Amino acid sequence: AAANAHREADAARRHVVGNLEQVRYLWSHAHWLVARFPDAELRDVEGLVKLVDRSEIASNDWSLTPGRYVGFAEEDDGENLNFANTLRKVHSELGQLNREAETLAMTIQQNLIELIGNSGSDV
Repeated sequence: AAANAHREADAARRHVVGNLEQVRYLWSHAHWLVARFPDAELRDVEGLVKLVDRSEIASNDWSLTPGRYVGFAEEDDGENLNFANTLRKVHSELGQLNREAETLAMTIQQNLIELIGNSGSDV
């Protein structure tokens, strides 16, 4: 019963963590859009979008290749900003995996003891 409760709690934890990761993903994308379009209006954003008229398209020999218009904006992808959070998450997951490994090792040892028939000796 305890093992079943542990499995259910672990499944619930994974579900909540998955939902929180999804919220973080959506929040980061919403923040990215709001940072580029703060007034919720389409405007020129280097490397992303540029509003052009027909005369500019004609001057580019009617080419619609985005690079001719939007250019290239080198941008921080945010990974450096989230490094500490990512490291905390990895550390937390590693701790959980280590605890599970200890539990499994003890279970394996107990099973071997029972299999051998030496319940009082160490394997």
